[in-house]
Amino acid sequence: MATLLVIMGPQAVGKMTVGQELAKITDLKLFHNHMTLDLVENFISIGTQAGWDLLCQLRYDVLEAIANSELEGVIFTFNMNFDNRQWIDYMNSLVALFEKNKGAAYFVELEADFEERLLRNKTENRLLYKPSKRNVERSEASLCNMAKHMRMNTHDGEQLHTNWLKINNTNITAKNCAKMIKENFSL
Repeated sequence: MATLLVIMGPQAVGKMTVGQELAKITDLKLFHNHMTLDLVENFISIGTQAGWDLLCQLRYDVLEAIANSELEGVIFTFNMNFDNRQWIDYMNSLVALFEKNKGAAYFVELEADFEERLLRNKTENRLLYKPSKRNVERSEASLCNMAKHMRMNTHDGEQLHTNWLKINNTNITAKNCAKMIKENFSL
């Protein structure tokens, strides 16, 4: 009965950093999205259908193995596009992996002010664990572009699942945010 805890939100909102802190205070393992994204990008651009398909399949396979394992569960970070039905359906398929094994699914949506995200885009921790973000100029351009063309946070009152927690972490440390998540879901 593994747990799936999804941390979602826009680029540089702190998904991985909060996930790192949450992994320290729970028995959940961290599977941040760049573990697979940067791997696939080494071979096939995720801007192509083949690259996107490989990325989705790889993540699905890893999460399926965890759902069928003896692990307590996983923290999975994801940059959700709430206006894209295909992305929502993909997330639902991941939830189904855990629910069919009597596991639980929890969702944390992070949001932060745009200026704060621009600052976080350059942090040492982000650059250490995400090789594709080390070209900060290109990373910042991508952040700005995605902010204009994708809805990466829900509207007020909108949630896709039960067990949903939305946090504006502009002025909250990753450690305190992790504590809030742990307490809210009794992890």
